[in-house]
Amino acid sequence: MRIHNIFADADGVSHFRDLEIEWAEVVRSSQRSKVYPVTGMVFRQNEAGHSLDWHRAPRRQFVVNLDAGVKITVGDGETREINAGEVILAEDLTGRGHVSQAIGNSLRHTILIFCD
Repeated sequence: MRIHNIFADADGVSHFRDLEIEWAEVVRSSQRSKVYPVTGMVFRQNEAGHSLDWHRAPRRQFVVNLDAGVKITVGDGETREINAGEVILAEDLTGRGHVSQAIGNSLRHTILIFCD
């Protein structure tokens, strides 16, 4: 399983990379990853058409898009459309951060999962 990762390099420039989630065990015909320690979770709703100029992730967190997508541009200029059902690990805690733009004109519901 692949997830998107936004991180900042030593100069504070944000980039994308893909992370592959490794399967650690099989339980009754389903594969599971290792346990990821988390510290909290928030459900979020963004207004239709919501966009946010340059900003950093406020903490290391997984962002799970539930029903709409977002277009994200990172500091090196790469842009990705991240659709419903996809996961981002946001780790760009320093530097300029990234830009988030709504795809379409509908509410976007996400789950933010805080991790250390």
